[in-house]
Amino acid sequence: MKFKLQASSKLKTSAALRGALKLARLAEMPEEEFEKLLKEMESNRFFELLKATGAVNLAEFPSARYAARRYAGYGLKLSAGGLPELADGSGDLVALMQRVGVEKFEACFLKDAAMSDVERAEECDITVADSARLREFVDRAFIQAEFEGAPEAPAAAVYSAVAGIEIENGAPVLAFFNRGIWKGRYKVDQEKLSAATQGLPEAERQGVEKLLKRLEFADKRKTTLYRALEVLMNVQADYLRTGEPGRRRPLSQKTLAKSLEVHTSVLNRLVSNKSVQLPWGTEAPMDALLPSSKAVNLERLYALAAENPALSDEALRRALKAGYGVELSRRSVAQYRKDLSLAASGRRGETR
Repeated sequence: MKFKLQASSKLKTSAALRGALKLARLAEMPEEEFEKLLKEMESNRFFELLKATGAVNLAEFPSARYAARRYAGYGLKLSAGGLPELADGSGDLVALMQRVGVEKFEACFLKDAAMSDVERAEECDITVADSARLREFVDRAFIQAEFEGAPEAPAAAVYSAVAGIEIENGAPVLAFFNRGIWKGRYKVDQEKLSAATQGLPEAERQGVEKLLKRLEFADKRKTTLYRALEVLMNVQADYLRTGEPGRRRPLSQKTLAKSLEVHTSVLNRLVSNKSVQLPWGTEAPMDALLPSSKAVNLERLYALAAENPALSDEALRRALKAGYGVELSRRSVAQYRKDLSLAASGRRGETR
């Protein structure tokens, strides 16, 4: 009996490890590659069967919104060929969008809601013809964004941009770049699933189960990244509002992984090649929002010393405590100043 329990435990551990490895591989995928994977799964004949029967549906992410990147050649060149309607911010199409309003325009035209032109027209209080015009414009806009020019020159380190962070009413909000990924989560209706698969040959039932497992892992990848971005925005809200590096708060990958209830290796791969566009337009790696305590304190010390170059180590130590609540020894401050090449060594022991 003891042997059986041990064997069962090993099997469970092995399955959990395989699952973590599979999720880690998905997490590491650039957004563009992951979007291709989703399209491949959604073109699968089993997915089409499950969607047609209502066994699988897309549930929207809360408050999901979309934006075009400002850099790397990815974005809507609204003043260029193909989309002249918005070139000067006027015209009847712009007026139509304004009449519909931001919330309804996002809900009915930008979130891939399963709506007909008639339903969109009723919801937005416009004509069916105007509903069709707006839908066709959005389709063209996203197609152009996907196929327009590539970056002029590749960066030294290649990052996959996930979203832009903007400030609205004093709070950071997300706007995703890859509409195909963030249009929703996969939701399975077990009752409809049972009805849809009843009577299928065993080989096809296995095909459905395999697809559902792939959808489950894809969904975990989406939700983990979504939640990670939400936590990072909340923790680093002060920095994102002000743009001051010293306003960042220390946060380790281990702490964030624990908060998200994922293995550290999954989070490490998730953030290793992803970037976000910060409110002031700079594109930065996600791990810039995961600074160590030392990195944050170095930035704070540098700012203090640059503004007050005559301050001694003891005075800087007191300033760090008063300004940020950071308790450091004078020896640590002296080492930090040395690391930053700030001030002469003869001044580090003085007090002021």
